Amino acid sequence: MQNYANLGGDSNISKYEIGSDFIRVEFKDSSVYKYTNNSAGENHVTEMKRLAISGQGLNSYIMSNCKFSYEK
Repeated sequence: MQNYANLGGDSNISKYEIGSDFIRVEFKDSSVYKYTNNSAGENHVTEMKRLAISGQGLNSYIMSNCKFSYEK
């Protein structure tokens, strides 16, 4: 997993991993959630990947759009 840059300074996300059809997100409490094209939708996963790479906005996006759309 890669460290999340957290450019905004207030994210609960610490790490992420990007795959072809998923993103796995690790939060600061060590919980890990996997969001897939099937569970969250390809558009959401694509946007979460973009935000993860940019290092800003991922936590807010998840909480607003896909909080419970994880696979596991």
